[in-house]
Amino acid sequence: SLKMASDSPESLMTLCTDYCLRNLEGTLCYLLDNETLRLHPDIFLPSEICDKLVNEYVELVKTDSIFEPHESFFTLFSDPRSTRLARIHLREQIVQDQDLEAIRKQDLVELYLTNCEKLTAKSLQTLVSFSHTLISLSLFGCCNIFYEEENPGGCEDDCLVNPTRQVLVKDFTFEGFSRLRFLNLGRLIEGVNVETLLRPLASLAALDLSGIQLNDVGFLTQWKDSLVSLVLYNMDLSEEHIQVIAQLRKLRHLDISRDHLSSYYKFKLTRRVLNLFVENLVNLTSLDISGHTMLENCTIPSMEEKMGQTSIEPAKSSIAPFRGLKRPLQFLGLFETSLCRLTHIPAYKVSGDKNEEQVLNAIEAYTEHRPEITSRAINLLFDIARIERCSQLLRALQLVITALKCHKDDKNIQVTGSAALFYLTNSEYRMEQSVKLRRQVIQVVLNGMESYQEVTVQRNCCLTLCNFSIPEELEFQYRRVNELLLNILNQSRQDESIQRIAVHLCNALVCQVDNDHKEAVGKMGFVMTMLKLIQKKLADKTCDQVMEFSWSALWNITDETPDNCEMFLNYSGMNLFLECLKEFPEKQELHRNMLGLLGNVAEVKELRPQLMTSQFISVFSNLLESKADGIEVSYNACGVLSHIMFDGPEAWGICEPPREEVVKRMWAAIQSWDINSRRNINYRSFEPILRLLPQGISPVSQHWATWALYNLVSVYPDKYCPLLIKEGGIPLLKDMIKMASARQETKEMAR
Repeated sequence: SLKMASDSPESLMTLCTDYCLRNLEGTLCYLLDNETLRLHPDIFLPSEICDKLVNEYVELVKTDSIFEPHESFFTLFSDPRSTRLARIHLREQIVQDQDLEAIRKQDLVELYLTNCEKLTAKSLQTLVSFSHTLISLSLFGCCNIFYEEENPGGCEDDCLVNPTRQVLVKDFTFEGFSRLRFLNLGRLIEGVNVETLLRPLASLAALDLSGIQLNDVGFLTQWKDSLVSLVLYNMDLSEEHIQVIAQLRKLRHLDISRDHLSSYYKFKLTRRVLNLFVENLVNLTSLDISGHTMLENCTIPSMEEKMGQTSIEPAKSSIAPFRGLKRPLQFLGLFETSLCRLTHIPAYKVSGDKNEEQVLNAIEAYTEHRPEITSRAINLLFDIARIERCSQLLRALQLVITALKCHKDDKNIQVTGSAALFYLTNSEYRMEQSVKLRRQVIQVVLNGMESYQEVTVQRNCCLTLCNFSIPEELEFQYRRVNELLLNILNQSRQDESIQRIAVHLCNALVCQVDNDHKEAVGKMGFVMTMLKLIQKKLADKTCDQVMEFSWSALWNITDETPDNCEMFLNYSGMNLFLECLKEFPEKQELHRNMLGLLGNVAEVKELRPQLMTSQFISVFSNLLESKADGIEVSYNACGVLSHIMFDGPEAWGICEPPREEVVKRMWAAIQSWDINSRRNINYRSFEPILRLLPQGISPVSQHWATWALYNLVSVYPDKYCPLLIKEGGIPLLKDMIKMASARQETKEMAR
């Protein structure tokens, strides 16, 4: 099979970085006065390692809920003699003024600050410390970085209410940033004079002014010999803008795209404008005009279109102005324009909404800075995945994962992304996905469940988890996934469908897992949660899937786990059992699940005295005659009684019904079962059955155990013969055949 890019193991560098960040104290650092992290004095790290530590740290804080951020993390990089930083990418609330201040002595070459809303004008001053080395700077979405706090002179009445007022800093410029070439000021706050700010920069190569409205961009011509990339996303253009752009003849990348939903634009694209770009910007390799309305028809009439294969040759272009291009563009952004649906588009990569390739290109191009566009592109991908088949599955998955990680708090992306994941992980795509990729999906799904109490996101996330093999594929996040599901089930107001899926998942998670897992989940309140759900359903007099799954989950979680069995009894589980039996006498599945669970309880010697009441024993005895679910209900009732009988006549602390009568009914029940019955039960161990063999106190228990083993090994030999041998069943059976107290028919079966 093809080895996939996403399938290669993580590099040693990545693994070490991750380990060190999760164990800072045990590796690079020690704790000073039990609170401040300090670097060990003998540690010297080059920028290749330090950059990775900082960038990974930001990523972990953002996407891993279990990872704890450290107050003093950035102080580890305060001294360039022991730790060197060169290129760092910081995002969102993770970074505050004091963090940048801590690293001010570093010679940074590249600093990306994306949506760091906590940074204020104090950080502008810190930027000056990097001015002599900085080549690349992004302040995208740092909406408060030009604000400082002003304390009003003399305290007036409102002093207590609002002691600080935000004031716009007017006097900061990029004076002294002699090496700065790449600058992103996207979503800069209104009121800052961009022209004054930028004037000191000698030779800008790339400038991003996304989301800023400038009516006069004439000042851009001062870099007409150096500017190769210009982004004016969502700027309402005019004829003046177009004339200025046409003079920037060195441009290789021009983006004048817009979000057509965001506000009213006067500007309309025309054939003349596109012609002007093609004629003047001869170096252009990438152009984005997404979201624009074309004022006039720019397309070649279909009569004149060259037929045959779709072509990217400019000469055959269906968009008339692009016939003037010297060579095809590397990228052409046509998302949410009518042009993307044309036949011949002269570009290697096109973003649009015509097909999967265009949609994936759009998600790829816009995820980082334009979530509003990305969520609509993912919505289109969702339709493709739902209705057709995705041909670039791995790429689609990677892109959706990246978008969900990048915009953890964006509701639209979480809703559309989680819905797309459901279709992209279903069984028909299963073969193409690596373990690593599927784990990434699980991580973002759990992130979504954690951040969003919103019904649609919760439902999508739960449904997506159902596409995985449970519990195996969720094992690596076992605690977390159980906590999240129990959290959903413990909410007071619940959506029916989510409740059903969540209970189903809980049940699957405790099926066929080790006992320590079951104990851990029991301690999280699993037993209590299931009993509450059962209580609610009883009150509504409904026996639906939730009711059945809840009992099934209790059956699974009590399997060979005495602590959980005890919890079941302590939270009045037996009362619920009796009430359910009375309320739903015809529900076979329900009876089977409840008795399976009681079989687990009866296996625990210390708990058996609690089952020793006239009421319970009568109920179990009557269920011996049940024909529900084949032999399952009768079999389980007999199993419960077999363990109780095993404690001997002196443990029988009741007068009614008499022990002998119950024993008689047990013999009759066992004799009525078909020995070749196919079973609705799954044993991981025979230990609880085998312990009933070497004893003479209750021949009927011995007979039930022998019948059980005989049935399982003859109907399912491949599964159960090895288990019987492995757990030492053969010598036990041989010894029993020699016992005088054993019944003849039991010995026959054992033989």
